[in-house]
Amino acid sequence: MNMFLDYVKIFIKAGDGGDGKISFHREKFVPNGGPDGGDGGKGGDVIFVADKSLNTLVDFRFQKFYRAQNGENGENKNRTGKSAPDLEIVVPAGTVVKDTATGKVIADLYEDGERVTVLYGGRGGKGNSRFVHAQRQAPTFSQLGERTQEHQVTLELKTIADVGLVGFPNVGKSTLLSMLTSAKPKIANYHFTTINPNLGVVQMYDDEFVIADIPGLIEGASEGAGLGHYFLRHIERVRLIVHIVDISGSEGRDPVDDYRKINAELATYSDKLAAIPQIVVAGKADLLADREAVSRFEQAIGQHVYVISALSGEGLDELVRVMKAKVDQLPPPSRVEVDEDFELEPKSDQSYSIRRQDDGSFVVEGGLVDFLEQNVTLDSSQSFAFFQKVLKDRGVISELRKRGMKEGDTVIIGGVSFEWLE
Repeated sequence: MNMFLDYVKIFIKAGDGGDGKISFHREKFVPNGGPDGGDGGKGGDVIFVADKSLNTLVDFRFQKFYRAQNGENGENKNRTGKSAPDLEIVVPAGTVVKDTATGKVIADLYEDGERVTVLYGGRGGKGNSRFVHAQRQAPTFSQLGERTQEHQVTLELKTIADVGLVGFPNVGKSTLLSMLTSAKPKIANYHFTTINPNLGVVQMYDDEFVIADIPGLIEGASEGAGLGHYFLRHIERVRLIVHIVDISGSEGRDPVDDYRKINAELATYSDKLAAIPQIVVAGKADLLADREAVSRFEQAIGQHVYVISALSGEGLDELVRVMKAKVDQLPPPSRVEVDEDFELEPKSDQSYSIRRQDDGSFVVEGGLVDFLEQNVTLDSSQSFAFFQKVLKDRGVISELRKRGMKEGDTVIIGGVSFEWLE
């Protein structure tokens, strides 16, 4: 059974950076043997890759968590830990990646082979050999690797095609697609036969264009009725809509009423769909006893109608020529606009803020605190001295004094409480 899925939520996480190493080698006349702790390796990135041979997100139905590997920790002898490989997530071409929490568009995997990095692996921490300077010949601390966060993203598949076939179920869309292209859609005489958008390529001499058979819409589809609303997103990228009606009324429905209802659904879903150029096709003409029905239909909708019979082949050559001419005149399908200013996991800017609590204590917060948490080992006197130097150099101490900090006051940094002593 070929299951189709075009909307799914998954969790992704870049790899953590490896920790820096605390190590000393034994060497004569070198204090404490000399520091030789290596840096940690970088964590793996998360990269989405588009593949046009895929047409469903079904592979994501049961696997929901995608986590890149962590970088390896640094080693002695100044050996850097191995960086982790990137995690590649392969999706069908036409997949849009959104941040689930905000709805922001992160990427549109539009072209076959396109690659978009959405999360970057954490940097590796520095080993203790990187903290040597004239006043600190044997540092007894290293840096932790950068930790990353897990995020939920939404994947939406929006079919990329030049022409989209729309209409009520069982009007002959799948049959037409099979006649015009090499596609082999499932065809039978019952409603909702097509449960996924079938794609086919129409060859014309040295040129070609792509047709998508969009699953049958029903009244109320744009508001969630039936199956139709799941597939309206697949029409958004097409350049031309071919609107097929059963002119014979073989289902006992009125073609004019069907035509108006489908267009109402498109307009209700979005103004963009309603604005896509459209040609109207009267299908199943071989079942039509009264050919005057076509003229009455044209008069009712105020538009020229192309009469076809997919079974007998009537009107198919003309329809293909018209579709090709229209497609050539229209601009190519557009990408979904990406929110350029949005970062799924923004890097720390090492800024800070200070607030005073009701009990008189001061709390220092922000990116600078995150940086210190990764760089400082509080039970190391040398590391703690580095911690205090950073606070002084970045103006935190002077700002606390401006805020009224005096001896004996409590300052909370990274969840740890310190007593200020002059």
